[in-house]
Amino acid sequence: MKIAIAGTGYVGLVTGICLAEIGHEVVCIDKNQTKIELLKSGMPPFYENGLEGLLKKNHNIQFTSDFKTAYKEAEIIFIAVETPENVDGSANLTYVYEVSKEIINNLQHDCTVVLKSTVPVGTSDEIEEFMKKNIHNNINVEVLSNPEFLSQGTAIKDTMEASRIIIGANSTEAANILKQVYEPFNRPFVVTSRTSAEMIKYASNDFLALKISFINDIANLCELVGADIEDVTKGMSFDERIGAKFLRAGVGYGGSCFPKDTKSLHWLSKDRGYELKTVRAAIEVNELQKTRLIQKAKKQFVSFDGIRVTVLGLTFKPGTDDLREAPSINNIDILLNEGAIVTVYDPVGMENVKKMYSNKITYAQTPESALQDSEVCFIFTEWEQIKQISPSQFKKNMKTPNVYDGRNCYRISDMIDAGVNYISIGRP
Repeated sequence: MKIAIAGTGYVGLVTGICLAEIGHEVVCIDKNQTKIELLKSGMPPFYENGLEGLLKKNHNIQFTSDFKTAYKEAEIIFIAVETPENVDGSANLTYVYEVSKEIINNLQHDCTVVLKSTVPVGTSDEIEEFMKKNIHNNINVEVLSNPEFLSQGTAIKDTMEASRIIIGANSTEAANILKQVYEPFNRPFVVTSRTSAEMIKYASNDFLALKISFINDIANLCELVGADIEDVTKGMSFDERIGAKFLRAGVGYGGSCFPKDTKSLHWLSKDRGYELKTVRAAIEVNELQKTRLIQKAKKQFVSFDGIRVTVLGLTFKPGTDDLREAPSINNIDILLNEGAIVTVYDPVGMENVKKMYSNKITYAQTPESALQDSEVCFIFTEWEQIKQISPSQFKKNMKTPNVYDGRNCYRISDMIDAGVNYISIGRP
């Protein structure tokens, strides 16, 4: 099929290259000409495992900023633009409406429009009404909801081997068109209403965020009562009703989805006169968890003024260069505000950090060099390059080996044996 995708961000580009990989003719549209030229050269504008290789070998995908050309022959159009949060936590739909307007202004034939961006429940209905009200000819447009469930770092696999494909449609005919698009993936379909599809996305992400905040809350209590969170989660994980996923204690979740989606659903519930108290609690726990290591360190360092601090791991998780809502950023801001001398290391995230901090911090090429003469080290991302540092390296390279590990990367006994003052999350 001939497919157009509006937006070359994380969701749009990954979706586009995966659909092209199974034989569809895909055109990706973006207003940012610099990004388009980069994509034409085979280079993605962000890091995602395996993406660059697919871009360079696939000839079924094109990139353009010409809307008329992109939509001219498209049988189906995906909207995959950002929906950033407003100050009050609600979702900003400016880009979704801009794309919707561009579609109806350039479309010359009947078309199915698929809303893939994460949007508040009821948005697909509103977009279809907006399009039908403002279209200038007798063209028929039907809007579907098709939320994504991509995890950064494994997004291509998550698309090609999706656990399920959600189709929100108000007609069987429209649902069947989208089924044809995804049929080569041979994955389970869940066909439902547009509003239910939109709620599935939010409910899924918010449930996972709840699991993370819950186990971090339990980890904090473990520290007070002398229990070990890793033994606790291991014991919990054998219960198939609970499972092991998203039960790793740490310094909270970040990224482009969980923080935004929890706030958006919480805002929506309050707007409709019903507050989701469990979601509110997840948000509050996560915000406090992000700076838990700093609070622990302040028992040892009354002030960070003039203290040489190493930060290992900058991105919100391994496998991505995304810094959105990353706990490291909150902590670097606090450290700099208190006068710390900060050196950082991350295998893929440092170029994005340089755009934020420029020469306010020092950038190390290896984790070992980042530790040189440091008085305290904070670990915020469990990259393999960081987990492979031997405990003896902390003792050898640091001036005073004080290590605060927000991802529980090391065995406590190994760090103690190496002479490291080691503090982690939820463990004695």
